[in-house]
Order: sequence, then structure tokens, then C-alpha cells
Amino acid sequence: MLILLSNDDGYSAPGLAALAHAMSEFGEIVVVAPESERSGASNSLTLDRPLRVRRASNGFMHVNGTPTDCVHMAVTGILECLPGLVVSGVNDGANMGDDTLYSGTVAAATEGYLLGIPSIAVSLVTQDDRNHYATAARVAADLVRRYQRDPIPQPMLLNVNVPDVPYDQLKGVEATRLGKRHKAEPVIKARDPRGRDVYWVGAAGEAQDAGPGTDFHALAQGKVSVTPLQIDLTHTTQIDPVRRWLGTTA
Repeated sequence: MLILLSNDDGYSAPGLAALAHAMSEFGEIVVVAPESERSGASNSLTLDRPLRVRRASNGFMHVNGTPTDCVHMAVTGILECLPGLVVSGVNDGANMGDDTLYSGTVAAATEGYLLGIPSIAVSLVTQDDRNHYATAARVAADLVRRYQRDPIPQPMLLNVNVPDVPYDQLKGVEATRLGKRHKAEPVIKARDPRGRDVYWVGAAGEAQDAGPGTDFHALAQGKVSVTPLQIDLTHTTQIDPVRRWLGTTA
């Protein structure tokens, strides 16, 4: 099976190297990743300039664009055949709850899903003094092995978050839904060297909806969280109220 790997931390990120090593047991892997960190890029495509693809000494290809650019270019122009799977990560940091809307890691997997390819986004919920990328990569390999043995019959887009602990300290795996955060912290105002005001985006808010069944709760219990995602943003329960508001009928 051909597996396409990408991320949002850039082609030289340690999480991507760990993932590539873990995925190599399944067949041919191709890495197409951003040339620099593009965290928070979400599902953006670069449409205002041409993109360039280069190959690093380790064989990874890198693009001067977003994670979505990388997967889109790989599938529609670089690869000679369609990958059997897209795996994005291992991200340095959680992608839970509302984070998934902004995440470049999730966006790379989402682009694969939109192009008809089963896709997995993998993130390590990193601690300050730990970086167990090998744990997250091994979890990804477990999921791919399970998928090969027993494929999910529906189109698959999985968002996976892994505790930052040794593999043998994981407390299990749980299928979850996305939780929710409180409002983000305010922007941080500072001054640049020329005395002009600049602003840093504030930190994400604390978890608000973190009860049983959520990704936040699973991670708090030391478990791997596996959340199936969908792309349909339609608020179906508001269709009839909006019809009435518009004065139209079905």
C-alpha cells in the first residue's frame, strides 16, 4: 500500500520522522510536507502564487505552501497513483475540540478525505519535558494495521490524539466526540524594535465541554482519543427555522 504522509510542523519535524519510520512497515511511503512550520493554516490553499516542490537529503519532499497544498499537489499532480491512505502528523501538540477548525495537521488529512482517500491525523498532546513521538507513531501504526485487517466501510477521517507518555503507559483507546473550549485568551500586545504596536494571538481557552465521551476526557484518563470527523457543516436542525424566517417552503 502507498501511504502519503504530511504535517504542519514542516518536513524536518521530529514527529514526521517518527511517523515515517513507523509507516515504513506497510509498504511504500511518500512524504510531502511544508518547507516550514504552518501551524494554524487550517484548510487554506495557496492561490496567489506558484508553488515549488523540492526534495530533502532524507528523501522527503517539501512545498513552500500549506499542509492542504501539500496533499492536494501530491494527489493531483506529483504521485503517479492514488495513495491508499493519508496520514498527517505527528503534530507537536493537541488538536482537540475547537482546535480542529484551525489545525493544519487535521487539514492535511481532511484534504486527503475530500479527495476520496481514507485519512488519519495524529497529534501528540505534548508535555513541557516530554516528547514521546514514537508512542504516537506506534499508535498510528496500530490503527493502520487494524484498518488493513478490518477496513471501516464508510469514508474515513480520523482525528487521533495521543498522551505524551511511553507506549506501555497508555490506558487504552477510546472512540470520542470533539469537546469544546472556553473563549480564547485575549491577544497579547507588545512593541516591535521600532516602537510600533504588534499583537500575538492569545492562548486557546480551557476545556469547557470535557465530560465523558469527549476527546478531552479520554486524554485526561490517559487514553488515546480517536474522533471520526465529517465535513458537512450544514446545521440541519435550523433548515426549517430558516425557511420560515425566509418565508419559503420546502
